[in-house]
Amino acid sequence: MTAENSLARAAWLNEPDTRAVMEALAAKGGTARFVGGAVRNQLMGEPVSDIDIATTETPDAAKALLEAKGIKVVPTGIDHGTITAVTPTRHFEITTLRVDVKTDGRRADVAFTEDWTADAGRRDFTMNALYGDADGTIHDPLGGLADLKARRVRFIGDAHERIREDYLRILRFFRFHAWYGKGEPDEAGLRAAAEEREGLRQLSGERVRDELFKTITADNAAAAFRQMAAAGILQIVLPEASRLDRFEKLVEIEAQQLFVQKPDPVLRLGAMLDLDKAGVEALAARLKLSNRDRDRLIAMLTDTTKIVCYLSMREVRRALYQMGLQLFKDRVSLGWAEDRRGHNAFQWRAMLAMADSWEKPVLPLTGEMIKAAGVPEGPQIGRIRDEVEEWWIDSDFIDDEFSIIERLKAIVQATVY
Repeated sequence: MTAENSLARAAWLNEPDTRAVMEALAAKGGTARFVGGAVRNQLMGEPVSDIDIATTETPDAAKALLEAKGIKVVPTGIDHGTITAVTPTRHFEITTLRVDVKTDGRRADVAFTEDWTADAGRRDFTMNALYGDADGTIHDPLGGLADLKARRVRFIGDAHERIREDYLRILRFFRFHAWYGKGEPDEAGLRAAAEEREGLRQLSGERVRDELFKTITADNAAAAFRQMAAAGILQIVLPEASRLDRFEKLVEIEAQQLFVQKPDPVLRLGAMLDLDKAGVEALAARLKLSNRDRDRLIAMLTDTTKIVCYLSMREVRRALYQMGLQLFKDRVSLGWAEDRRGHNAFQWRAMLAMADSWEKPVLPLTGEMIKAAGVPEGPQIGRIRDEVEEWWIDSDFIDDEFSIIERLKAIVQATVY
């Protein structure tokens, strides 16, 4: 085991709430260490969001120690050794050291231990088996620091065994490589993932969806999905992904043309697909997509509005009004990803910029105004309004109230009297 002071200056480590939790867990002689993503990301210079802690204290003992210091505790997964400490600034997931007793490819029965190396051995990748003391000292029982430095995502021990413990680790392997890896994926891990891929069929749609969405937003997502396809994995978890070419182009555009900081997973998923309404509904049911995401995918993949890079400003305004902002931007993004002519980038970018600055106009015509023009109460009011609105859109949203009233009168005279 190696140790070095590499976390000591981390801002999150020195926050009062972090120190209070760590001190509470050590109050009766137990040991608590940061583990997983917070340690990994801090050492890689990546943003740290969640802070996970491992401890030798049992869940009940840890809960009592925290509550004795006035820290709220939620028993989020106490049967498996996990509780959550809730402070004013952060939530800390705290898990007792454990070993797997029995696994079935989806979940594990665990036993608690005080052996840090045994706890590390049940984790997935070496870069996730790094621990940090409250003073910042790093503990590396399985060579994770070397892999971290090389940006190599490597399974702990035998990759086949790790995957059989939880088949979701196949997708996690590609996700971690997309976010943190460099060069080609680890050869042993890639081979094991391909050979064990049939195990993915037993995973729930929710777990698969969550991993796919986490991977799809990575900077290197395009390579990751190509690698999954080459290994026969994508055909199992997302066989509908027939447009990886369009997806790759969209990722490239977002990185090099739009400088998108937070990619949209639903848009990127849509770029991979070539489905009709029924196809999207089947996909959404399998992956347990939200109704909102399902409907958005259906709209972007089935809408027939003409969207080309040479639309006039007037045509853009009309499309925005009739389609709505989200669908218009989705269609423009997919259209740009389809366009292989690089010199059209300026026009596509300009259309997105125009959409972002667009404010939807409101037709200055009320039901009372229509009734005052001689239209009786009832469904005819809506039909007359629709007629005026169609003319108003064709007139590029004219804001001259006199002209709108004159149009209303003309329509009423022609259709009501």
